[in-house]
Amino acid sequence: MPEYRPSVDEYRQTLKLREEHIRESWVKAMEARIVRRELQDCYNTEGVNNIEVCYDLAQKYLAMIRDNKVKGYKVIDQE
Repeated sequence: MPEYRPSVDEYRQTLKLREEHIRESWVKAMEARIVRRELQDCYNTEGVNNIEVCYDLAQKYLAMIRDNKVKGYKVIDQE
């Protein structure tokens, strides 16, 4: 059975796509970190009204930490 070996251009393209994927993943994670800081500032400045005032920001942060995790390039099935 012949072994498939990618060409140099295919390998470079794969590396480029991998770097872009990882970069985008880190950008999303850092956006979540910024929203967390804003939420902390909101809680600290609003005092007793923080639950009402910061609710939208808290919901946005919860959605971001659910979706914006740093993910690797390879996906391994664990069934």
